[in-house]
Amino acid sequence: MGNESIIYSDRHDFTAEELQELFLSVEWSSGHFPEKLVLAMRNFESVFSAWDKNRLVGLICAMDDGIMTAYIHYLLVRPEYQHTGIGRRLVEMAKEKYSDYLRVVLIAYDSEVGFYESCGFKRAQGAAPMFITELWT
Repeated sequence: MGNESIIYSDRHDFTAEELQELFLSVEWSSGHFPEKLVLAMRNFESVFSAWDKNRLVGLICAMDDGIMTAYIHYLLVRPEYQHTGIGRRLVEMAKEKYSDYLRVVLIAYDSEVGFYESCGFKRAQGAAPMFITELWT
């Protein structure tokens, strides 16, 4: 599947169903909270999405401090659209937006490190990603 028909957007408004389908397609647990995802997308500073006709097939979101540092929080592409250049194009859109910033940061799972390195990111030496999940359960 090529990406000739893919349209890219910087919209922040999505339906719960669009987000749920996308997130669950890659088995991300946040897809079980589609109403929260709708609000999250509205609150992110940057959201770039990929569409095949009216189907949401990819998404990247970032938070930033307005001048120095941006954090890419989500990058996901439906499995049947992976390896077609969509993820790379979404990363490039985020990099273009933040080209004047001192640092763009993300957390990559081990299986994704090679992809992000090919997009220009480098592994931090002497640092480890840390997070709390399900703090209130």
